[in-house]
Amino acid sequence: MDRSPKDIFTEYFRNNIKREGSEELLEWLMQSDFFSAPASTRFHLAEPEGLCVHSIHVYERLHKLYSEEKKLPLTSEEEERLAIVGLLHDVCKTDFYIEDFRNQKTYAPDKIRTATKWEIKHDSRGDFIWETVPYYRIEDNFPYGHGEKSVVLIEKFMWLSDEERMSIRWHMGFSDDTFKGGSATVGNAFNLYPLAALLNCADILAAYLDESDSSLF
Repeated sequence: MDRSPKDIFTEYFRNNIKREGSEELLEWLMQSDFFSAPASTRFHLAEPEGLCVHSIHVYERLHKLYSEEKKLPLTSEEEERLAIVGLLHDVCKTDFYIEDFRNQKTYAPDKIRTATKWEIKHDSRGDFIWETVPYYRIEDNFPYGHGEKSVVLIEKFMWLSDEERMSIRWHMGFSDDTFKGGSATVGNAFNLYPLAALLNCADILAAYLDESDSSLF
């Protein structure tokens, strides 16, 4: 039987993260919607379990990038560090998305054929009907930012090193709202903590290669 994303995440977590408070953190994740939530509202993995799957992809990408750069066997401390920042960078999205419903036009011919005459409308694209469809919307009850929110939530359970804090805080890289507002802090963080730059690269590779419909290969 294939393992679920939750099983894979939990195995990576428990095999590598031994820090005091880690089991309490994992239990909190178990009690939250982390393992059922989407990774976004409409972009990468906007589907159940998407957040967990994305976290796994980022960890695996980061592990590969870090190992290729180091070119030596990793220590247990490095393995723990990579698991922490890779698996937990997006815990800010826990209990963040709400499933809701909205009306949407559908032009599917099979649905048009089975619709009643009064249901069928017409616009520049052709015949359509209105259909109620599920979607995710954001309900942020702890509006503390993105990467910084993940840091705060993790440190409710276990300590983080400065390198881990910086990596998680700046994992959005130059897409972070602070940078778009004119701050150069993310560049300073990347210079001081190369792991932060690698995590940003892993996040991008996961979203655009592992989780995209298109492929370069």
